[in-house]
Amino acid sequence: MGKAEPPEGEKAANEDAARIGELRERLNHHSYLYYVLDNPEIPDSEYDRLYHELQQLERLHPDLVTPDSPTQRVGETPLKAFEQVRHRMPMLSLDNVFSEDELAAFLKRITERLGIDMDLAFNAEPKLDGLAVSLVYENSVLTQAATRGDGSTGEDVTQNVRTIHSVPLRLSGSNIPALLEVRGEVFMPKAGFDELNRRALDRGEKTFVNPRNAAAGSLRQLDPKVTATRPLAFYAYATGFVEQGVLPETQHQILSALAQWGLPVCPEVKLINGIEGCIAYYHNLQQQRNQLPYDIDGVVYKVNEISFQKKLGYVARAPRWAVAHKFPAQEEITYIANVDFQVGRTGAITPVARLEPVFVGGVTVSNATLHNMDEIERKDIRIGDKVFIRRAGDVIPEVVRVVPGSRAKGVKKIRLPRKCPVCGSDIERIEGEAIARCTGGLICRAQRTEAIKHYASRKAVDIDGLGDKLVEQLVEAGLVKSVVDLYRLSTEQIASLERMGRKSAKNLIAAIDDSRKPTLARLIYALGIREVGEATARSLALAFGNLQALIEADEDALLEIQDIGPIVARHIMNFFAEAHNQQVINELLREIEIQLPSASKSNQPLTGKTFVITGALTNMTREQATELLQSAGAKVSGSVSAKTDYLLAGEKAGSKLAKAEKLGVEIIDESKLKALLGS
Repeated sequence: MGKAEPPEGEKAANEDAARIGELRERLNHHSYLYYVLDNPEIPDSEYDRLYHELQQLERLHPDLVTPDSPTQRVGETPLKAFEQVRHRMPMLSLDNVFSEDELAAFLKRITERLGIDMDLAFNAEPKLDGLAVSLVYENSVLTQAATRGDGSTGEDVTQNVRTIHSVPLRLSGSNIPALLEVRGEVFMPKAGFDELNRRALDRGEKTFVNPRNAAAGSLRQLDPKVTATRPLAFYAYATGFVEQGVLPETQHQILSALAQWGLPVCPEVKLINGIEGCIAYYHNLQQQRNQLPYDIDGVVYKVNEISFQKKLGYVARAPRWAVAHKFPAQEEITYIANVDFQVGRTGAITPVARLEPVFVGGVTVSNATLHNMDEIERKDIRIGDKVFIRRAGDVIPEVVRVVPGSRAKGVKKIRLPRKCPVCGSDIERIEGEAIARCTGGLICRAQRTEAIKHYASRKAVDIDGLGDKLVEQLVEAGLVKSVVDLYRLSTEQIASLERMGRKSAKNLIAAIDDSRKPTLARLIYALGIREVGEATARSLALAFGNLQALIEADEDALLEIQDIGPIVARHIMNFFAEAHNQQVINELLREIEIQLPSASKSNQPLTGKTFVITGALTNMTREQATELLQSAGAKVSGSVSAKTDYLLAGEKAGSKLAKAEKLGVEIIDESKLKALLGS
């Protein structure tokens, strides 16, 4: 007789149990690919679907829920306090060296103690600026996580560490010891830290000072649900207590084994030899420091051979076989002696602190950026304050914060000047904007080069052959001080510039002459008024008909125009109100002849219609098509949506065509466009 089939209910339960196991395995695999290898195989939506299915099955079978299930990363109950954990093996600190001489002395000590005369192999790794933790895996399942504490006793942060997605809840692979203690660093990547502070500012909350403080504060939350919202990560760098298992015989091989078992290991880890290898690694990582996605404050060298490590042993609270080679300090304390205001190439006004000189980040610093007035007010910085200064590599030094409790009598508030320190034009600061700007865009020496480049660009008056490098040469030579001077250049002046022959000079003069009859829309755009792009410039040209009417327009008149709000209206009014700009415009009008728009508000057949252009057109460029459509009152968008009225499609139209077809947007060619335009 054959074996009896199990009852339907039992069969279904067995199938669910098998499916639960399969889902956990798949989810753990995809978490590893996503959080550790940064190489996902499935989209987030598919991961969410699998996760939801597992949640549903575990609700049906609560007896099958295990601590290593992906659904158990976040605990439900906040702790009242952290329990104390005694480490089975002490979590020691590292001795530090700060120079190549100190490093050489360290290497000499260990080779003499080992009784060898050879270059030792070292496992080198970045010294992460985070929080050291110990993870205990029993039969491959994470059962405990603890902070370093005083080295002997730490705090039980198991619930919080479980929320870190790069920490596996279950190890995978072969030859894993029955009990394995993994040591590593919990840290907050720079991008996550910036986003965390941005969200805090949006909510009006206090921000974190640096990623290390953010990581430490996040890991010590009593409510794991709070920790789960923080962008924490983990890298393993060593092992501690091990039972019923054997680890490889070198530090580098141990890290390889941890990576094979699913634990994240820093990708910058490298096997090196001797003092030359150590120094080369140090300088290479120091150069990369600001490009790394996480903060580091030095490098760590560990003797690679475990047998050598055991022979060298420990002294006090540190191993003899490892050392941290620290980078120069990036933060120091000094005083703000004064504050100046600098003008950037786009007119942005930046407050700069003049400091009592201080040695930080390997150089003497006497100036530091204060970013903008909002930052000054948020940090409550004043002239005479004692402050922390930070310098990170080639990044401009910045004033981080005032030293708490250090403010003396007589400090002065920092106030934004009313006039540009370079050209004397009014300074504009729109309510709600952090950055203040000089309004003298056409005359300000600090903005001169960018203003001329913009004026000559293809979408502005389009001076063919006047590239960025040539503009810079003309400005440096003192031949062009404003856009008007372009029309006063001679062939001889241009030919005198480096790499400019007489023929090239003649061609440029011809191109400048060709630009003397710009359309009103192109000229308005060329003036470089803040937030006035091509479409807005065309709307202004059509609405006012001539430049003088636009110059005299008040806020009410500007707000009547579609897509112009109070901020853009204020930019336009401030630009034309500045006397220096008026002077340049008056001189410019003696050199050029503006082509006024033929279309008026009453002669715009496509007003209110939205077009998207895709593919290669046959009889016109896409820029020409855009200009025609805008002249007819249409809005030209860069992406297809449900609000798109027409898609103008040329040859080799791609994804925009497919999306338009899906949304039912009317698709037209150039002949249909001419019909719509009435010509």
